[in-house]
Amino acid sequence: MLPLTYASINEENVIKKIGGKPEMKKHLEDMGFVVGAVIRVVSSIDGNMIVNIKDTKVALNEQLASKIMV
Repeated sequence: MLPLTYASINEENVIKKIGGKPEMKKHLEDMGFVVGAVIRVVSSIDGNMIVNIKDTKVALNEQLASKIMV
């Protein structure tokens, strides 16, 4: 298991765990980041990422991306 920040671009990964405070977990869950979801990194610049999840592109800062384990 690695943080999403270490995922390769265009490689599909499955979310295995989401860490952080309950408010952060709820925020990510509301955006579709749940255990078992397939996620693909579209681009990454200085730790900030654009990911594709459930046919939607979402921008994540490094702090949020580091809480998502794949």
